Amino acid sequence: MRYLVKFQKTEEGYTVWCPGLPGCWSQGETETEALENIKDAIQCYLETIKELTTELS
Repeated sequence: MRYLVKFQKTEEGYTVWCPGLPGCWSQGETETEALENIKDAIQCYLETIKELTTELS
């Protein structure tokens, strides 16, 4: 599955977030590092949602 991500340049590097997944964000010194980090963040986000959904069932 693909998700839209948005980048913002900061003094420290880049902040990146996924508008479709509230609260899912990351950062990196370069755009490439930020992109790799948000991929990990998205995976963790989705795994957490799946676990929480399973617990509620």
